[in-house]
Amino acid sequence: MNKIVSKQRFSENVTKLVVEAPMIAKARRAGHFVIVRCGEKGERIPLTIADSDPAAGTITLVIQAVGDSTRKICALEPGDCLTDVVGPLGQATRIENYGTVLCCGGGVGVAPLLPIIKAMKAAGNRVVSVLAGRTKDLIILEDEVRASSDDVIIMTDDGSYGNKGLVTAGVEEVIKREKVDKVVTIGPAIMMKFVSLLTKKYEVPTEASLNAIMVDGTGMCGACRVSVGGKTRFVCVEGPEFDAHEIDFDELLMRLKM
Repeated sequence: MNKIVSKQRFSENVTKLVVEAPMIAKARRAGHFVIVRCGEKGERIPLTIADSDPAAGTITLVIQAVGDSTRKICALEPGDCLTDVVGPLGQATRIENYGTVLCCGGGVGVAPLLPIIKAMKAAGNRVVSVLAGRTKDLIILEDEVRASSDDVIIMTDDGSYGNKGLVTAGVEEVIKREKVDKVVTIGPAIMMKFVSLLTKKYEVPTEASLNAIMVDGTGMCGACRVSVGGKTRFVCVEGPEFDAHEIDFDELLMRLKM
């Protein structure tokens, strides 16, 4: 059982929970995820670790309520417990001093992007972050992102905050004004597809995180298989991050609909 230490609502459907998990907090690295379960018969939910505090023994999770299981988790209050939290799982992000790294996230994708932003900055990179959402209310963790970024661009579909337009407009603005050595993108699959198409045009190496397609998190169920470079890969054990220019996004989008 893992006790919830604190809770914050970002919006009606997006909640941040700080959860006791001392061993995971010490072992986790940027890109790792956990599997959580609420109730003895609860569904296994994969969630990327947004942050951790090894001294306090806690990890931070950001959950979007999209079904019964995630709604139950979001309804928990401080003092309540998650039945299971297993991890850290997956492959950690490859962190190096690339030069200038552009990190772009859409919606709740900003949560798994945050530890990567922090790690890239700590490695000596210039970090430019592009955050996107349909409206101002869907821009999350902005202060935390700004604390580890050299520049932050906000894009909203309706223009209610920052610049009006899609995330690709912000990404292209940065690529046109300065040399970008690497791009990391996390968010809805359709967003990552078009970011990938854009960065391929400009020949900028790009990593995309496919955590949304995971189910059991151990590679046993096979639900997370995706084609990368013409080969079948399993996101939960070989990923969740892959070379975005080699991902078959059309196949991925079809599988997500299933």
